[in-house]
Amino acid sequence: MREHGRTRRLLGLGVRTGGALLGSRLGRETDWRTLGEALFEGLSELKGPAMKLAQIMAQWDDLLPPDLADELARLQRQAEPMPWPRIRQALVMQYGDPESVFSEIEQTPFASASMGQVHRAATREGERVVLKVQYPGMVEVLESDLVQVRRMMRLGRWLRVPQVRLDALFEELAASLRSELDYRAEARALARYRRRYAECDWLVFPEPLEALCGPHVLAMRHVSGTPLREMETAPDAQRQKLATYLADWLTEELFTYGELHADPHAGNFASDDEGRLVIYDLGAIIPVPAARLKAMLELLDAALAQDPLGMDIALQRLGGRQGEGAPLALYRESAEAIAPLFAPGPQDFGDVRIHRRLRELSPRVWAALDRLQPPADTLLLSRTLNGHYWNMVRLGARLDMHARTQPLLEWGRSI
Repeated sequence: MREHGRTRRLLGLGVRTGGALLGSRLGRETDWRTLGEALFEGLSELKGPAMKLAQIMAQWDDLLPPDLADELARLQRQAEPMPWPRIRQALVMQYGDPESVFSEIEQTPFASASMGQVHRAATREGERVVLKVQYPGMVEVLESDLVQVRRMMRLGRWLRVPQVRLDALFEELAASLRSELDYRAEARALARYRRRYAECDWLVFPEPLEALCGPHVLAMRHVSGTPLREMETAPDAQRQKLATYLADWLTEELFTYGELHADPHAGNFASDDEGRLVIYDLGAIIPVPAARLKAMLELLDAALAQDPLGMDIALQRLGGRQGEGAPLALYRESAEAIAPLFAPGPQDFGDVRIHRRLRELSPRVWAALDRLQPPADTLLLSRTLNGHYWNMVRLGARLDMHARTQPLLEWGRSI
């Protein structure tokens, strides 16, 4: 009965969302705030992949109606925690008797997410650790919920997105969610990244405690830090240093190692007492082949050259825009909107004029989806980069993106 009740609630939320989308498309007034509140309350309690999908949507806050984006963003920082007795079940499955391993486990989590939550603890030897605990039964729930998520994603056809692209996006999302449930894989990723950046004195990854890790519990040494989402009022120099570190790390990941941290939730990043960048979560990492990087750089190169035809050719090389009727005016306006960020010299990511211009363009982007047809296998990468962009906005970053991108564009032209 519990599974059927969960299914009914997910379907109800999907129908309500679909009705709002359809009404908006037909020109009816939509109360996005009320819809967002309903989604927050329902998904915060249900958790799982549907909540994860809503968190992903929230990172596209330049495309969503502001009231809806605000409510969905709460899922990233105010999600209802799972009651302690259920979490203890997971700990018993991992350790048998948790009290034989830990002298203390804080029952109130300091972070709650879609698939698990994080509790501070102390071992019997007195070491401070954090435990990332997967919600009990999440593996089974995942597959059941994915069926409903696939149904909800069919709403994308109302935006004239072909079913084949919706199916490809679903498969990419499903693969990402399944990988996030493998906590042993995340422990291995943490160990790999610690080796990779062992000589980097401005980057910190928590150390996984292999003897205490299992498929559903990830144990790490405690690394204190101020979450990025709380850094907006920090001194400017500290924020600029952190923004520089984040930009340097992302560039290194993409162009040296061909990988990208694919969960840009602001709670996954922090600044420690020494001002270093702390990265807590490595549950989602995606490979980025050099050929895909080259194609994306070709699109950026054409945009910076204010070349709409070149943008269309680049988008087709990425696997999008298979139909007729290139929206050249939309390309031109999009290029003009992002151009200020790539002008020579430090540019302000907090410039509201840029955000306003992008938001004004978003209805036209949605309306042109049947012609744009963004390639499904780059949607997760695009969403991730968008999320990291908004982390830069939160930091009020001022970065010389012209100087940063010119060597990368030259690299793209040379291969």
